[in-house]
This record gives sequence, C-alpha cells and structure tokens, in this order.
Amino acid sequence: MTSTAPEAQQGQDAGDAYGAQPPAWQQRLRRFGHVPRPETGLRERLVPPYTRPGRRFWAALGVPPTLAGHLVRWSAWGGPLLVALVAGVLRFWNLGKPDAVIFDETYYAKDAWALVNQGYEGAWPKDIDKSILADPSKVPIPVEPGYVVHPPVGKWIIGAGEQLFGFTPFGWRFMVAVLGTLSVLMLCRIGRRLFRSTFLGCLAGALLAVDGLHFVMSRTALLDLVLMFFVLAAFGCLVADRDWARRRLAAALPVDEDGVMRPDARIAETLRLGWRPWRLAAGLMLGLAFGTKWNGLYILAAFGVMAVLWDVGARRTAGAVQPYAAVLRRDLVPAFVSTVPVAIGTYLVTWTGWIVTDKGYYRNWAATEGKGGSFTWLPDWLRSLWHYEYQVYEFHVGLTSGHTYESNPWSWIVLGRPVSYFYEEQAGCAASATGKCAREVLAIGTPMLWWASCFALLYVLWRWFFQRDWRAGAIACGVAAGWVPWFFYQERTIFLFYAVVFVPFLCLAVTMMIGAMIGPAAGAVPGKDLDLTTSDPSGERRRTLGAVAAGVLVLLIVWNFVYFWPLYTGTSIPENSWRDRMWLDTWV
Repeated sequence: MTSTAPEAQQGQDAGDAYGAQPPAWQQRLRRFGHVPRPETGLRERLVPPYTRPGRRFWAALGVPPTLAGHLVRWSAWGGPLLVALVAGVLRFWNLGKPDAVIFDETYYAKDAWALVNQGYEGAWPKDIDKSILADPSKVPIPVEPGYVVHPPVGKWIIGAGEQLFGFTPFGWRFMVAVLGTLSVLMLCRIGRRLFRSTFLGCLAGALLAVDGLHFVMSRTALLDLVLMFFVLAAFGCLVADRDWARRRLAAALPVDEDGVMRPDARIAETLRLGWRPWRLAAGLMLGLAFGTKWNGLYILAAFGVMAVLWDVGARRTAGAVQPYAAVLRRDLVPAFVSTVPVAIGTYLVTWTGWIVTDKGYYRNWAATEGKGGSFTWLPDWLRSLWHYEYQVYEFHVGLTSGHTYESNPWSWIVLGRPVSYFYEEQAGCAASATGKCAREVLAIGTPMLWWASCFALLYVLWRWFFQRDWRAGAIACGVAAGWVPWFFYQERTIFLFYAVVFVPFLCLAVTMMIGAMIGPAAGAVPGKDLDLTTSDPSGERRRTLGAVAAGVLVLLIVWNFVYFWPLYTGTSIPENSWRDRMWLDTWV
C-alpha cells in the first residue's frame, strides 16, 4: 500500500513556500542516491488528499483498476462499519451478565428509571437492588426527590434503554453499549480524516474495540462512557470543521496561469468563513458532554483553544502576515458564539424534566429558603438550579473519603489501580487446583495497549514540538483535557475508570506511532498511485521491518485483550487462572 504513515509535511499548518528549492546539501547528495522529500503544494497543505493503495498492491491481488477504484471508495465507510460490527458483537454478547447491580449501577440505573418515568430522580430506599432484580414490576418509583450529584444527560440515555427493554441489567446497559459501539465507528472515521488513511483510521478504531477499559465501560450503566462518546463526537465535529474551513480558504485563493495555487495575504486576512455548521454541532456535543459530567467543562475550554489555533494555522498557511490579528477580527467571536452559548443552552435544556415537574430536589428553593438577595429578578427555577449546582460543587470538591479502589491520576496511564465492579467466589470448582473459581468484572485497560501508549505519547509530544504536526497536537490536547484536570483534585476520591474519556486519544497516539513504524512506501504521494519506475531497496527493507514490528505490537494487544476477556466479562475461571492474570499486586 502507499503511505500509511502520516507524513510530516501533511501535518504542518505552515511550511516551506511552494516551489522552494531543496537545500544545497540535499542536491549534492543526489549523486549518492538521495531522493529529497517531494514538495507539497499550497492546495495539498490546506486540504491534504487521502492516501490510497497503489497499482502494485491491486495487481498483486489480481484486482482490475475499475474494481479497485470502487473498493477504495467502499472502504472509506465499509472498513469502519466492519470494525464497528465486530466491536458491537463483542459488546452486546451476553450483555445482561452478570445478572446483578454492579458497582455504581446502583445509583445510575435507578435514577435513570425514575427520570424517564417522572422527570426527576427519586430517593430510593436502601437494599432495594435485590427486589429490582427479582421482579422490577413490583418495585414502586419513589415520589420523594433524591439528591443526585451529576447532571441528567447520561441518565436520560440509560433510561432510554430501560424504556425499551425493561428495568433489568440488559435494559440499563443497552444504550451504553450502543454508544460504545458507535464510538468505535466514530474513531475509525476521525482517524481516517486525521491521518488521511483508511487503514490507519480503521486501526485506531480496532484498538479502541479491544481496549479493556472501554469494553467494560461499554457494558456497564455508568456515566463516563456517555461522557467519552460526546467528547469524541465534539472532537470529530471540530476536525470536520477544520477541513471545511480550509477548503473555503483554498477555494478563495488565486490560481496562476500554470494552475498553481498561490498564497494571498489580503484574502487570508479578510475572508469571512461564514456559517460553520460543524462548529455548531461541536457546541451541541460539548453541551451534552458537561450535561453528563461536569469535567466536560474543562474539555470545552481546551477544545475551544485548539479550534482557534487551527484557524490561526489555516490563515497563516493561506498567506496571512498577521494570522492572530486576522483570527481575532474574523473568527474569534463567531467561534465563541457557536460553541460556548450553544453548549450552555444545551446544558440548560437537559434539565427540562427537573424544571417542568416542579418536584425535583431543591426545585423550589428560590421560593422558600432562597427568598431575597440580589438576583430575585431571575426566574425562580434558574436561581434554584444555581443553588443546586453550587451544593453539588461543594460535594464534589469535598469528597475525600477513602475507597478501596481509589487511585491517583499519576498511576492511570500504567494501570496502577483498576476498579473491581463485581467479584464472586465459587466453591466446589472441580477445574481449579484450589477447589475454587472466581468471577470478576475488572475495569482495566488492555495492558499492552496502555503501556504502548506511554511511548506513543512521548512520540506524539516530540512530533508536536519538533515537527509542528497539528494532528499530534490535537491528540495531545484530547489526552490532556481528559486527564490533567484531575491532578488539581488529588485529595479527592477518584478512580481509574474516569480515564475512559481519553482512551480514544490514546488509541490515536498508538496508531500514529504505528504509522511511523511502518513508514511511507518508496515514491508514495498521498492521493496518487505508487510510482513503479523507481525503487529503493533500503527503503523497502526498512518498511518491511517496520511493518513486522507494528504487526507484532497489534497482535500482542489483541492477544492481551483475549487473555483478559474473563476479567472483562465476569466469566467463571479457576482461581489459579484468575491469580495468573493479576500481573501487579495493586490489581488485587
């Protein structure tokens, strides 16, 4: 195949001017066989083309050129859909098992059921879980409002599954599994757009499909997978918006008599990009994100800065002499309006059930305890909601009580302390040397993938700082936005499964590293077939070795996921086999 590795010049927002001569030392080295990297035109730097398999690849498969063209077009969606299908089969297989209320499902499954039936969460009695599992139809929904500490979006989504399939483990896990499967499809498409390679995009999605933490969270009725879905959707919308804006710039730039696009400072600094639907969609997704959990606010801020810097890079590439000033004049206000107000408005709409039912917790605070003050001109529901949110904030920052499975965010990337959602010991197990078997659902990432991501993140940072690759910066931003805020709350009780929000970006980082390991094919140019008139034995040898190393790494990750499968699904295994999988003492 042609270049499956992201090439440095494609990842830069700004580079050498089109048509610039290579350095003299490169020209002198040509006599020794050195082939300089082909220059990239302005059009290709603004909107890089997608790579595609070359003629030699299709000839080796015996595929005619016409059919090859159809296959390339089909693979853009066919490949991601196939990866998502595999991910969906894995996630929906035996979804109702364990037939139990595991970990924090005891909060969100019940809150979701009350929310979709009466518009607000109820105060459930203790020890009601067994009655729900025995016969949910005999369990009344409490009318007394319950004090909850997370916004309602995730619970609305969980409740939708319960409405479809009942107040059962399968019902409350169904919609989370749907979002987990769709997130794999989204990552395939996002990775394809980032790397301009269907192969690398599908690889990123496949890595997400076999990540243990994402897999377990996709099969559990918690909020963090829902948050991850909307964060990834917002990121995808912003990447699509970046391409859309750069196409608008490219269409406005002049083309000389030779058909070569030229930069133009006036156009680059004054062009209004107008209506940007993808950015509005990103604002909607970010509103749903922090309408699920509040840490979505940090991601809103980080993605907002990232999007503005992308606009700066686009105008600079198009020829702007003062790109920051141009963005300040033309893009900053529209960017703010299309994200922040949209996100806040979306957040308020998600509280509609609490507002209109007039029975939720603190719903009438403004009319009772909250009389008087400086903001009585605001609607009572808004003042009550603000008070409720303040009380929730106080709860979160003051949550310092210890927990068996709490962990420091420093340890997350190496999987220092996973969370056991469910554990059951079974006596009289004939298959076990100890006479015991164990069932566990352990929220832990696939170790080989996460440990490889430690090196991948270092590579991504290097590529961002020294190669000016915007894709590396975007991946680093996604990881930082989901991870770094927790370092400010190290005294708070926090858990490894919070890290699921940045797992897709770890998969993108590993994919970028694997693309670099494979390297570009000799003579490969994105958007063009491979030139068969030239060959570089040393380059092909290096590419073969890189492909073997990358293949071994991917196979190790897949094997590791299969090996830990019993711990992800609660499958009963002999106790000695369970202990063999406890690679670190902190996992027990």
